Formats: sequence, C-alpha cells, structure tokens
Amino acid sequence: MLREHTIEFRVRYSETDAMGFLYHGNYAPFFEMGRTELFRAQGGNYREMEERGYFFVVAKLTTQFHAPAKYDDLLQLNTRVTRLSPAKLEHEYKLYRDGTLIASASSVLGCLDRAGNIQRISEVLGPAWEEFSS
Repeated sequence: MLREHTIEFRVRYSETDAMGFLYHGNYAPFFEMGRTELFRAQGGNYREMEERGYFFVVAKLTTQFHAPAKYDDLLQLNTRVTRLSPAKLEHEYKLYRDGTLIASASSVLGCLDRAGNIQRISEVLGPAWEEFSS
C-alpha cells in the first residue's frame, strides 16, 4: 500500500505576505493538499467518504519553518503516513524548494461521523482498510 506521495506546485502571489514571503497561514492548506492527494493515490475518495457521513478531522498540527519561500517558487511536498490506529491517522510532511527544506510538519487526524462521534477507520473504509493498514 502506498504510504508516501509527492506533489509539486508553485507559490501564488495571493499566498505571499507584505514582505513577499509565503505567508505562514498558507502552509496548512498545502499539507491538506498533500493528504488529499496521498489518499487519492491510494484509491481513496474524500467526497464519497463524506457523502456517507464520515470525516477525517485535524486534531493536531505542528509545523516547523526552516527557510522562506517566495512568489512563483516551485515547491515539492512529500506526505507520508507515519502511524495508523483504529480511529487516528498520523502524517509527516516535508516541503522543499530545489532540495532545500522549507518546512516540516506532522498531523494527527481523527475519524468522526456527522454527529462528531469517533468512528473506527476500518468500518469507514471497509475492505480498503485492510490494504491501507498493511
């Protein structure tokens, strides 16, 4: 099962601050893109999962900034699953520009239903869970 995935994208002008640097608040959406694309590459589909009433919610996100990025920089984001448990999914992120580490982060996601009740990921993903967790 795919545990790691890399995407590439450019910093848009609207994502920079008054100094021309990538604004710190825009890193979390990048990490979400990485998670979503990793899930998609694994055969998952967030839309279908959410239509069935299940959601992966961020319980914890930590970010360490190492170097700045600027408008039009081409960035590479590597997202890796680091831990699976019955109701939690943990990821690690490494964001690079030309091989230079820009930021590193980690997240913990919980699986909930529409009412906010914790759900077992294996029940939400069904047969795909066995392949996902192997």
